[in-house]
Amino acid sequence: MENIAFGPVPSRRLGRSLGINNIPPKNCTYSCIYCQLGRTKKVKIRRQQFYEPSELVAAVQNKVDDVKKRGDAIDFLTFVPDGEPTLDLNLEREIELLKPLGIKIAVISNATLIWDGEVRHVLSQADWVSLKVDAVSEEIWQKINRPHESLKHEQILEGMKIFAKQFSGDLATETMLVRDVNDDLNEIKKIAGFLEEIKPKTSYIAIPTRPPAENWVRPAGEKELNAAFQVFSKSCNQVEYLIDYEGSEFAYTGDIEENILSITAVHPMREDGLKEYLEKANLDWSVIERMLREKKLIELEYQDHKFYMRALSGIKRTT
Repeated sequence: MENIAFGPVPSRRLGRSLGINNIPPKNCTYSCIYCQLGRTKKVKIRRQQFYEPSELVAAVQNKVDDVKKRGDAIDFLTFVPDGEPTLDLNLEREIELLKPLGIKIAVISNATLIWDGEVRHVLSQADWVSLKVDAVSEEIWQKINRPHESLKHEQILEGMKIFAKQFSGDLATETMLVRDVNDDLNEIKKIAGFLEEIKPKTSYIAIPTRPPAENWVRPAGEKELNAAFQVFSKSCNQVEYLIDYEGSEFAYTGDIEENILSITAVHPMREDGLKEYLEKANLDWSVIERMLREKKLIELEYQDHKFYMRALSGIKRTT
Protein backbone atom coordinates (compact mmCIF):
# COMPACT_ATOMS: atom_id res chain seq x y z
CA MET A 1 0.00 0.00 0.00
CA GLU A 2 2.71 2.44 -1.08
CA ASN A 3 2.00 6.12 -0.44
CA ILE A 4 -1.39 5.56 1.24
CA ALA A 5 -0.36 7.34 4.45
CA PHE A 6 2.04 10.27 4.47
CA GLY A 7 3.41 12.78 6.92
CA PRO A 8 2.52 14.10 9.33
CA VAL A 9 2.74 17.34 7.38
CA PRO A 10 2.20 20.86 8.71
CA SER A 11 -1.38 21.79 7.85
CA ARG A 12 -2.52 25.41 7.90
CA ARG A 13 -5.93 24.17 9.04
CA LEU A 14 -5.32 21.07 11.13
CA GLY A 15 -1.95 21.35 12.85
CA ARG A 16 0.02 18.12 12.48
CA SER A 17 -1.94 16.20 9.87
CA LEU A 18 -1.25 12.63 8.83
CA GLY A 19 -2.56 12.42 5.30
CA ILE A 20 -4.51 9.49 3.88
CA ASN A 21 -4.32 9.09 0.12
CA ASN A 22 -7.41 6.94 -0.49
CA ILE A 23 -7.75 7.86 -4.19
CA PRO A 24 -5.14 6.87 -6.84
CA PRO A 25 -3.97 9.64 -9.16
CA LYS A 26 -5.98 11.25 -10.48
CA ASN A 27 -9.59 10.20 -10.03
CA CYS A 28 -11.59 13.38 -9.58
CA THR A 29 -14.91 15.04 -10.34
CA TYR A 30 -13.12 18.28 -11.18
CA SER A 31 -10.08 19.34 -13.19
CA CYS A 32 -9.39 22.62 -11.40
CA ILE A 33 -7.16 25.09 -13.17
CA TYR A 34 -5.09 25.58 -10.00
CA CYS A 35 -4.71 21.93 -8.93
CA GLN A 36 -1.22 21.15 -7.65
CA LEU A 37 -1.48 17.63 -9.13
CA GLY A 38 -2.08 18.81 -12.68
CA ARG A 39 -5.03 18.22 -15.00
CA THR A 40 -7.44 15.36 -14.44
CA LYS A 41 -6.97 12.90 -17.27
CA LYS A 42 -10.52 11.57 -17.04
CA VAL A 43 -13.06 13.45 -14.93
CA LYS A 44 -15.51 11.01 -13.31
CA ILE A 45 -18.40 10.92 -10.83
CA ARG A 46 -19.07 7.20 -10.29
CA ARG A 47 -18.11 6.06 -6.80
CA GLN A 48 -16.02 2.88 -6.69
CA GLN A 49 -13.67 0.81 -4.57
CA PHE A 50 -10.01 1.70 -4.90
CA TYR A 51 -8.40 -0.12 -1.96
CA GLU A 52 -9.47 -2.77 0.51
CA PRO A 53 -10.43 -0.94 3.74
CA SER A 54 -8.42 -3.33 5.92
CA GLU A 55 -5.28 -2.76 3.87
CA LEU A 56 -5.69 1.00 3.88
CA VAL A 57 -6.26 1.06 7.64
CA ALA A 58 -3.22 -1.19 8.20
CA ALA A 59 -1.06 1.26 6.23
CA VAL A 60 -2.33 4.16 8.36
CA GLN A 61 -1.82 2.17 11.57
CA ASN A 62 1.78 1.39 10.63
CA LYS A 63 2.47 5.04 9.91
CA VAL A 64 0.86 6.15 13.18
CA ASP A 65 3.00 3.61 15.08
CA ASP A 66 6.18 4.85 13.38
CA VAL A 67 5.33 8.47 14.15
CA LYS A 68 4.53 7.77 17.80
CA LYS A 69 7.76 5.79 18.26
CA ARG A 70 9.65 8.92 17.27
CA GLY A 71 7.68 11.06 19.69
CA ASP A 72 5.98 13.11 16.99
CA ALA A 73 2.41 14.39 17.32
CA ILE A 74 -0.62 13.75 15.12
CA ASP A 75 -3.60 16.09 15.46
CA PHE A 76 -5.73 14.71 12.62
CA LEU A 77 -5.97 11.79 10.24
CA THR A 78 -6.91 13.61 7.06
CA PHE A 79 -8.39 12.19 3.87
CA VAL A 80 -6.67 14.45 1.37
CA PRO A 81 -5.92 12.26 -1.65
CA ASP A 82 -4.94 12.44 -5.31
CA GLY A 83 -8.55 13.18 -6.23
CA GLU A 84 -11.98 13.60 -4.64
CA PRO A 85 -12.15 11.46 -1.44
CA THR A 86 -15.90 10.82 -1.63
CA LEU A 87 -15.41 8.88 -4.87
CA ASP A 88 -14.17 6.13 -2.56
CA LEU A 89 -17.06 3.71 -2.03
CA ASN A 90 -15.36 2.43 1.14
CA LEU A 91 -14.85 5.81 2.80
CA GLU A 92 -17.43 5.22 5.54
CA ARG A 93 -15.96 1.83 6.45
CA GLU A 94 -12.44 3.28 6.50
CA ILE A 95 -13.49 6.04 8.87
CA GLU A 96 -15.20 3.47 11.09
CA LEU A 97 -12.05 1.32 11.26
CA LEU A 98 -9.81 4.33 11.98
CA LYS A 99 -11.83 5.73 14.88
CA PRO A 100 -10.38 3.28 17.46
CA LEU A 101 -6.99 4.97 16.95
CA GLY A 102 -8.38 7.86 18.98
CA ILE A 103 -7.28 10.57 16.54
CA LYS A 104 -9.74 13.03 15.04
CA ILE A 105 -10.65 12.43 11.40
CA ALA A 106 -10.89 15.13 8.74
CA VAL A 107 -12.06 15.00 5.12
CA ILE A 108 -11.17 17.68 2.60
CA SER A 109 -13.77 17.47 -0.17
CA ASN A 110 -14.64 19.50 -3.24
CA ALA A 111 -18.33 18.89 -2.34
CA THR A 112 -19.32 17.76 -5.85
CA LEU A 113 -21.13 14.62 -4.67
CA ILE A 114 -22.78 16.16 -1.61
CA TRP A 115 -26.13 16.28 -3.42
CA ASP A 116 -26.18 12.50 -2.79
CA GLY A 117 -27.72 11.67 0.61
CA GLU A 118 -25.40 8.68 1.01
CA VAL A 119 -22.33 10.90 0.56
CA ARG A 120 -23.71 13.37 3.11
CA HIS A 121 -24.11 10.47 5.55
CA VAL A 122 -20.53 9.33 4.96
CA LEU A 123 -19.10 12.81 5.51
CA SER A 124 -21.13 13.17 8.70
CA GLN A 125 -18.99 10.42 10.26
CA ALA A 126 -15.92 12.67 10.24
CA ASP A 127 -15.00 15.16 12.98
CA TRP A 128 -14.00 17.95 10.59
CA VAL A 129 -15.09 18.49 6.98
CA SER A 130 -13.96 21.11 4.50
CA LEU A 131 -16.06 21.91 1.42
CA LYS A 132 -14.89 23.80 -1.64
CA VAL A 133 -16.78 26.95 -2.64
CA ASP A 134 -14.79 28.63 -5.43
CA ALA A 135 -17.77 30.18 -7.18
CA VAL A 136 -21.52 30.67 -7.05
CA SER A 137 -21.96 31.85 -10.63
CA GLU A 138 -22.30 28.99 -13.12
CA GLU A 139 -19.93 30.45 -15.71
CA ILE A 140 -17.14 31.06 -13.21
CA TRP A 141 -17.63 27.62 -11.64
CA GLN A 142 -17.19 26.04 -15.06
CA LYS A 143 -14.04 28.05 -15.74
CA ILE A 144 -12.23 27.51 -12.46
CA ASN A 145 -13.28 23.97 -11.49
CA ARG A 146 -13.93 22.38 -14.92
CA PRO A 147 -16.49 19.89 -13.56
CA HIS A 148 -17.77 16.59 -14.93
CA GLU A 149 -20.36 17.40 -17.58
CA SER A 150 -23.23 15.79 -15.65
CA LEU A 151 -22.72 17.80 -12.45
CA LYS A 152 -25.23 20.54 -11.65
CA HIS A 153 -23.95 23.47 -9.66
CA GLU A 154 -27.28 24.41 -8.08
CA GLN A 155 -27.70 20.81 -6.93
CA ILE A 156 -24.27 20.89 -5.28
CA LEU A 157 -24.94 24.18 -3.50
CA GLU A 158 -28.28 22.85 -2.22
CA GLY A 159 -26.55 19.68 -1.00
CA MET A 160 -24.12 21.79 0.98
CA LYS A 161 -26.98 23.64 2.64
CA ILE A 162 -28.59 20.36 3.69
CA PHE A 163 -25.29 18.95 4.99
CA ALA A 164 -24.52 22.10 6.98
CA LYS A 165 -27.81 21.77 8.85
CA GLN A 166 -27.25 18.09 9.65
CA PHE A 167 -23.52 17.98 10.44
CA SER A 168 -22.60 17.98 14.13
CA GLY A 169 -18.84 18.28 13.63
CA ASP A 170 -16.70 21.25 12.57
CA LEU A 171 -17.56 22.52 9.10
CA ALA A 172 -15.08 24.60 7.12
CA THR A 173 -15.17 26.01 3.62
CA GLU A 174 -12.33 26.92 1.33
CA THR A 175 -12.41 29.44 -1.48
CA MET A 176 -9.41 29.53 -3.82
CA LEU A 177 -9.05 32.96 -5.38
CA VAL A 178 -7.43 33.07 -8.82
CA ARG A 179 -6.56 36.39 -10.41
CA ASP A 180 -9.04 37.54 -13.07
CA VAL A 181 -11.12 34.37 -12.69
CA ASN A 182 -13.14 34.49 -9.46
CA ASP A 183 -11.66 37.44 -7.55
CA ASP A 184 -14.16 39.99 -8.87
CA LEU A 185 -15.96 41.81 -6.05
CA ASN A 186 -19.40 40.82 -7.37
CA GLU A 187 -18.52 37.13 -7.28
CA ILE A 188 -16.91 37.49 -3.86
CA LYS A 189 -20.14 38.99 -2.54
CA LYS A 190 -22.15 36.11 -4.02
CA ILE A 191 -19.86 33.56 -2.36
CA ALA A 192 -20.12 35.42 0.97
CA GLY A 193 -23.91 35.40 0.69
CA PHE A 194 -23.90 31.63 0.20
CA LEU A 195 -21.51 31.11 3.13
CA GLU A 196 -23.83 33.15 5.31
CA GLU A 197 -26.53 30.57 4.59
CA ILE A 198 -24.48 27.49 5.51
CA LYS A 199 -22.66 29.11 8.45
CA PRO A 200 -19.33 27.22 8.51
CA LYS A 201 -17.23 27.39 11.67
CA THR A 202 -14.35 28.76 9.60
CA SER A 203 -14.27 30.15 6.08
CA TYR A 204 -10.81 29.96 4.52
CA ILE A 205 -9.65 32.23 1.72
CA ALA A 206 -6.83 30.60 -0.20
CA ILE A 207 -4.58 31.38 -3.12
CA PRO A 208 -2.45 28.97 -5.17
CA THR A 209 0.83 28.50 -3.29
CA ARG A 210 2.09 25.50 -5.27
CA PRO A 211 2.61 25.00 -9.01
CA PRO A 212 -0.86 24.92 -10.67
CA ALA A 213 -2.23 22.72 -13.44
CA GLU A 214 -2.26 25.69 -15.84
CA ASN A 215 0.80 27.87 -15.99
CA TRP A 216 -1.22 31.05 -16.57
CA VAL A 217 -2.88 30.76 -13.15
CA ARG A 218 -1.87 33.50 -10.72
CA PRO A 219 -2.97 34.19 -7.15
CA ALA A 220 -5.37 37.03 -6.47
CA GLY A 221 -3.65 40.29 -5.51
CA GLU A 222 -3.46 41.90 -2.10
CA LYS A 223 -6.27 44.33 -2.89
CA GLU A 224 -8.65 41.52 -3.90
CA LEU A 225 -7.65 39.38 -0.93
CA ASN A 226 -8.33 42.19 1.48
CA ALA A 227 -11.69 42.90 -0.16
CA ALA A 228 -12.64 39.23 0.09
CA PHE A 229 -11.66 39.10 3.75
CA GLN A 230 -13.70 42.18 4.57
CA VAL A 231 -16.77 40.96 2.65
CA PHE A 232 -16.57 37.43 4.08
CA SER A 233 -16.15 38.80 7.61
CA LYS A 234 -19.52 40.52 7.39
CA SER A 235 -21.21 37.20 6.62
CA CYS A 236 -19.14 34.54 8.38
CA ASN A 237 -18.25 33.75 11.99
CA GLN A 238 -14.54 33.29 11.42
CA VAL A 239 -12.50 34.05 8.32
CA GLU A 240 -8.86 33.10 7.86
CA TYR A 241 -6.33 33.34 5.08
CA LEU A 242 -4.52 30.32 3.67
CA ILE A 243 -1.92 32.33 1.83
CA ASP A 244 1.35 31.54 3.62
CA TYR A 245 3.91 28.79 3.18
CA GLU A 246 3.12 26.03 5.68
CA GLY A 247 6.67 25.68 6.96
CA SER A 248 9.00 22.70 6.92
CA GLU A 249 8.12 20.61 9.96
CA PHE A 250 7.71 17.35 8.06
CA ALA A 251 8.11 14.13 10.01
CA TYR A 252 10.89 11.67 9.20
CA THR A 253 9.86 8.03 9.64
CA GLY A 254 12.75 5.92 8.37
CA ASP A 255 13.07 5.30 4.63
CA ILE A 256 13.90 8.76 3.27
CA GLU A 257 12.96 8.01 -0.34
CA GLU A 258 9.64 6.43 0.64
CA ASN A 259 8.86 9.41 2.87
CA ILE A 260 9.69 11.98 0.19
CA LEU A 261 7.66 10.14 -2.46
CA SER A 262 4.72 9.71 -0.09
CA ILE A 263 4.62 13.37 0.89
CA THR A 264 5.22 14.81 -2.56
CA ALA A 265 2.56 12.61 -4.13
CA VAL A 266 -0.07 14.98 -2.75
CA HIS A 267 1.89 17.75 -1.08
CA PRO A 268 4.71 19.30 -3.16
CA MET A 269 7.62 20.33 -0.95
CA ARG A 270 9.34 23.68 -1.31
CA GLU A 271 13.11 23.59 -1.77
CA ASP A 272 13.98 25.14 1.60
CA GLY A 273 11.65 22.80 3.45
CA LEU A 274 13.06 19.77 1.64
CA LYS A 275 16.62 20.78 2.54
CA GLU A 276 15.70 21.02 6.22
CA TYR A 277 13.97 17.65 5.96
CA LEU A 278 17.14 16.07 4.57
CA GLU A 279 19.27 17.68 7.28
CA LYS A 280 17.12 16.04 9.97
CA ALA A 281 17.92 12.68 8.38
CA ASN A 282 21.65 13.61 8.13
CA LEU A 283 21.49 13.45 4.34
CA ASP A 284 22.44 15.92 1.62
CA TRP A 285 20.94 17.17 -1.64
CA SER A 286 22.47 14.29 -3.64
CA VAL A 287 19.41 12.23 -2.63
CA ILE A 288 17.18 14.64 -4.54
CA GLU A 289 19.53 14.82 -7.50
CA ARG A 290 19.43 11.04 -7.78
CA MET A 291 15.62 10.94 -7.53
CA LEU A 292 15.41 13.59 -10.25
CA ARG A 293 17.75 11.59 -12.51
CA GLU A 294 15.66 8.48 -11.92
CA LYS A 295 12.54 10.52 -12.76
CA LYS A 296 10.92 9.71 -9.43
CA LEU A 297 10.66 13.43 -8.64
CA ILE A 298 10.06 16.45 -10.83
CA GLU A 299 11.22 20.01 -10.19
CA LEU A 300 8.80 22.90 -10.72
CA GLU A 301 9.06 26.66 -10.30
CA TYR A 302 6.27 28.87 -9.03
CA GLN A 303 6.22 32.37 -7.54
CA ASP A 304 10.04 32.51 -7.41
CA HIS A 305 10.34 29.23 -5.49
CA LYS A 306 11.32 25.71 -6.54
CA PHE A 307 9.01 22.86 -5.62
CA TYR A 308 9.48 19.10 -5.81
CA MET A 309 6.73 16.57 -6.33
CA ARG A 310 6.46 12.92 -7.19
CA ALA A 311 6.26 12.19 -10.90
CA LEU A 312 2.73 10.90 -11.44
CA SER A 313 2.09 8.82 -14.53
CA GLY A 314 -0.82 9.72 -16.78
CA ILE A 315 -1.25 13.28 -15.53
CA LYS A 316 -0.72 16.16 -17.94
CA ARG A 317 0.91 19.26 -16.58
CA THR A 318 1.72 22.48 -18.38
CA THR A 319 5.19 23.87 -17.70
